[in-house]
Amino acid sequence: MSRIKMDDLEKTLRHETDKWLNKMKDEIVHIELLDKKKEYMVDNIKAYIKDSEIFLKQEKLVMAFEAVLWSWAIFETLRDLKIIKSRKLERT
Repeated sequence: MSRIKMDDLEKTLRHETDKWLNKMKDEIVHIELLDKKKEYMVDNIKAYIKDSEIFLKQEKLVMAFEAVLWSWAIFETLRDLKIIKSRKLERT
């Protein structure tokens, strides 16, 4: 892969990671936990958010993107299973 294309890939990956990370960080503060016994699952979302931030600082862009995707996957799964409710998404 040429260097120019690699630069574009890195820019795109960083942009997408930042975009989804910021959306998740905004979303996490609006979560209502419906099943208090499952709080550790929300802690997992928060851990993946932190991991993504750390990986970004280390320039590990693929790992940062993967971590933020995991946070969204857990979030959406918990919402679908009615373990959490998103007060933010209800308002939109």
